[in-house]
Amino acid sequence: METDYNLMDFSNNTEVEENSDFRDFEGTDVKDMRLEAEAVVNDVLFAVSNMFVSKSLPCAEDMAYINVETRERNRYCLELTEAGLRVVGYAFDQVDDGVQNPYHETVYSLLDSVSPAYREAFGNALLQRLEALKRDGQS
Repeated sequence: METDYNLMDFSNNTEVEENSDFRDFEGTDVKDMRLEAEAVVNDVLFAVSNMFVSKSLPCAEDMAYINVETRERNRYCLELTEAGLRVVGYAFDQVDDGVQNPYHETVYSLLDSVSPAYREAFGNALLQRLEALKRDGQS
């Protein structure tokens, strides 16, 4: 069965789109990487010397850059995408196209691989939290 449709019939049907129940779902599956990057920074700032979302490198819905200085005083520029995080430069706001580092699923994994002092600080914070929970459970 063949049906012919006139494209003009569909082109001016904006009232249906404007009042559609689906309007509120537009774009909900797209992450804002700047917000994701801010969350990453807030999660691990306690265990590094300095960490912040880059203000000079471009940020988009699908990519953001984070600058981090480890407790060993090493500086990195990290790229955050849907694929994860990876080191793309060895100075703040520096992206070196020649750097081909692997992606890490989490910031914890990435920092664990580049900073023994991060690993120690994270472990100490975890231990303190467990001890506090134990104290709270005994009182």
